[in-house]
Amino acid sequence: MSIVVTGASGQLGHRVAELLLDQVDPAQVVLVTRRPEALADLAARGASVRKGDFDHPDSLREAFAGAERLLLISTDAVGARAHQHAEAIDAAKAAGVRLIAYTSVPNPTTDNPAAVADDHRRTEELILASGIPYVFLRNALYSEMQVGAAQGALASGQLVTNEGDSRTAYVTREDCAAVAAAVLAGGDHAGQAYDVTGELLSAADRAAIFAEVGGRPVEVVAVDDDALQAGLEAAGLPHGLPHVLTSFGAASRQGFLDVESDVVERLTGRPPQRLRDVLEAQRAALVAA
Repeated sequence: MSIVVTGASGQLGHRVAELLLDQVDPAQVVLVTRRPEALADLAARGASVRKGDFDHPDSLREAFAGAERLLLISTDAVGARAHQHAEAIDAAKAAGVRLIAYTSVPNPTTDNPAAVADDHRRTEELILASGIPYVFLRNALYSEMQVGAAQGALASGQLVTNEGDSRTAYVTREDCAAVAAAVLAGGDHAGQAYDVTGELLSAADRAAIFAEVGGRPVEVVAVDDDALQAGLEAAGLPHGLPHVLTSFGAASRQGFLDVESDVVERLTGRPPQRLRDVLEAQRAALVAA
C-alpha cells in the first residue's frame, strides 16, 4: 500500500508523516511538497519525497503515481484553494487513488459564516463527485491558536470576542495529526465524516484558563463583528486575517463550532489534549506577555 501525504513540509503534514512512519513500513510513505529539501529528516527515515505544486497540476500527477491512500491537506489560499484542490482530486483519480482523506472543517455548509467554510464545502463536493472513496477529517479550530490570544488577553486584561455565550470545541494540531495518521495507516474509514474535536469551551471558560495559567485576571469583553474586525486590523494583523478570525467568532456564535465527538479517543486510543495543557507548555511566554 502506497500512502501519499500532501503539504508534508507544513506543520500538520510533517507531524502526520512522523506519526505514520512509526506505524507503517517507511517504503510505503510518499511525501509531497513544493520544498523537498525541507523533508531531509523524513527522507532519512525511509520516506520517499516528491516535488508537487498545487498550481502545477502535471507535478501532482507525477507525485501521486502509484498512490492508494492520499491525505489531501487543504492549502492556505483561502478563497482560491477549491480550484487547487480540484486539480489534486483530478490527479488522484488519474493515479487510481482508492481513498482520499481530506482536512475539512466542522459544518462546511452554505450558511456557515466562517470564511473558510465555502472552500471546504466545495472541495468535499468535488471529492464526492469524483467517485473516489473518501474520509472527511473535519478538524475543529486549533488550540494552538489560543496561545497568541492568551498572550494578548493577559497583557490587556481583556479577552475581546464576538462569540457571545457560544462554545467551541478546540483541538490540538497533534490530535489532528494522530487521527489522520490512524486513518491512513489502515482500517475501514471510507465514507466517514469525522468531526475531530476536543473540549467545548466558551469565551468565559477560556478567559478563566488564561487567568489561571498566566496568573493575571482576564475579563471577557463582548463586541459585535464590525468592532472586533476593526480592533484586529488596528492591531496590525496581516491582511485578511482579521476578517477570518472575526468570521470564526461569528461561526461560533451561531453554533457551527459547537461540535463535540469521541473521534480522537476512538481512533488514537487516548483522550484529546486540553487547552490548559497547551497553555501550560507555553507558561513562560504567557507570564512574560
